[in-house]
Amino acid sequence: MIYKRRAQQWVEQVLDYLFPIRYGDKIEQWDTGTEISLVEKNLLALLDSNPQSSVQNNDALVSGFIQFLPELKQLLDRDVRATYQGDPAATSLEEIIIAYPSIQALACYRIAHHLWLQKVRLLPRVITEYAHTETGIDIHPGATIGMDFCIDHGTGIVIGETTIIGDRVKIYQGVTLGALSVPNRQCCEGQRHPTIGSDVIIYAQALILGGGTHIGDGSIIGGNVWITESVPAESKIYFDSNSTIIRPSQQLTK
Repeated sequence: MIYKRRAQQWVEQVLDYLFPIRYGDKIEQWDTGTEISLVEKNLLALLDSNPQSSVQNNDALVSGFIQFLPELKQLLDRDVRATYQGDPAATSLEEIIIAYPSIQALACYRIAHHLWLQKVRLLPRVITEYAHTETGIDIHPGATIGMDFCIDHGTGIVIGETTIIGDRVKIYQGVTLGALSVPNRQCCEGQRHPTIGSDVIIYAQALILGGGTHIGDGSIIGGNVWITESVPAESKIYFDSNSTIIRPSQQLTK
């Protein structure tokens, strides 16, 4: 439990560094040099004390993470703007940064994903499970998520390990991007989770399952649908009283 608490404290330090506005009325006490030193020192301590055996060069991993921070900030700034543009209830970018669970979950995911790509395994899982506990949004650090990602509401969202999501995608609460059930672990090689193209909207409680399932660019997925087959670009999927219907989106209004 000590390792988990230290990991949670560290990721909050990273978020404070990226978004100093989180300091609130203590903003005058914020110091860039101090914050980045804490981020660097505490990440090295976490990697050195990893309960799982590791032969990684932890100094190089820490250096790489520090160099990644400007790119991370740009990614998250784009997520914040996409959320503001996608949610008419939002009154400011600052409100989204401070109050929206979706941004906390996305920030934790993007931090964890960078470490995951460097072959770090335990720490990224601890980080994203912390976000899951705090927000109800479950994003595996192995998932690939493009730019300008918008999560509206967010509670109950699940994004599996091998999911691939394009740019400018918006999803609502209860969406699952998951895998089909498999008989054993030996069947789990390769992509198990769906690919979501760019400019896709997925409404509440939709389930999209399977590594061979591809949602084409510009599609709209209605609420409560169950999808295990690929969908062509510019389609709309929804339930009527009889069955699931696919129609070209040019006949519809997003």
